[in-house]
Amino acid sequence: MVTILQERPWSEAATPLAPAGVRVAGRLLRPTPVFDTYWRFAAARQAVYEARMAGGPGPFTSDPILTRYRFTNCYRAADRVSQVLIGDVIYRGDQGWEEVFFRTLLFKIFNKASTWQLLGDAFGEVCWDTYDYGAFNRVLSSAFAAGQRLYSAAYIVPPPQLGEQRKHSNHLRLLEKIMTSGGPERVLSAPTLREAYEVLLGYPAIGPFLAYQYVIDLNYAAQMPFSEMDFVVAGPGARDGIRKCFGSGANGIEAEIIRYMADTQDEHFQRLGLSFRGLHGRPLQLIDCQNLFCEVDKYARVAHPNIAGISGRSRIKQSYRPDAAPMAAWFPPKWNLDGAR
Repeated sequence: MVTILQERPWSEAATPLAPAGVRVAGRLLRPTPVFDTYWRFAAARQAVYEARMAGGPGPFTSDPILTRYRFTNCYRAADRVSQVLIGDVIYRGDQGWEEVFFRTLLFKIFNKASTWQLLGDAFGEVCWDTYDYGAFNRVLSSAFAAGQRLYSAAYIVPPPQLGEQRKHSNHLRLLEKIMTSGGPERVLSAPTLREAYEVLLGYPAIGPFLAYQYVIDLNYAAQMPFSEMDFVVAGPGARDGIRKCFGSGANGIEAEIIRYMADTQDEHFQRLGLSFRGLHGRPLQLIDCQNLFCEVDKYARVAHPNIAGISGRSRIKQSYRPDAAPMAAWFPPKWNLDGAR
């Protein structure tokens, strides 16, 4: 049960006010100014995405922070790496579940399109049916020795300790272990998204954050039946953003707060007079609200430098660099998005 307490009733003629308090999971939380920034950032970042997809030279925003720094899209599935995963990995090739599962986790372990391309160039179609540890390891080890970065810097992927010298070699062993221990079947037969997540969580070096990211990626596939509104896990960046929006009273109820944001999004966009049409009509899902907390944590380092999170980080590391490559917009067909390819 979520209760919104406002200083006075909202009306179209009134100046929009941040709620005096919101009640989530039995706690009364006092939003900071970053709370409204969360919604303004979401609307502005989605407008950038829509303008870019419509074409034109840019710039796509007058927001000086969005102009200077790099931020991910509001919708996780719309980001470039997710688009490669959905269009070039999950829905291309053998559509048997075991093969889709293998390709998805292999891609996501490295989370880098160039690493996937490297394997594709070496083996043609990347398949579990023809997978050979020695051959895959030689390709990756050769690229690593030549100075090629194999892993994305998007988030930390801890190395499993499975007897090999190199991180990528141990990750291949981990993937083997998942495949040969019934992992694909156990994930697919799980009755809920949470239980599918718990299957992945049971493997070495896959903590709560990675297990959640991986199960969301697998859930893009046609075989996975779950809604992205079923379950959420707050990662470290999201917890920082939640702290900045609500203060220390939010500790321990981060998942409930993310659900509150998803459930009340229309109300807050309307309250602030913001246009937000969603992704071809698809509202923000739990995973998207989780990611937006990560992004608003970064944005607030510049916009609200006096409001502290948990990590204490004060700078945004990644600057915005224009990318002339065309952006794909291919989403899981089962979402039935109007106008999406």
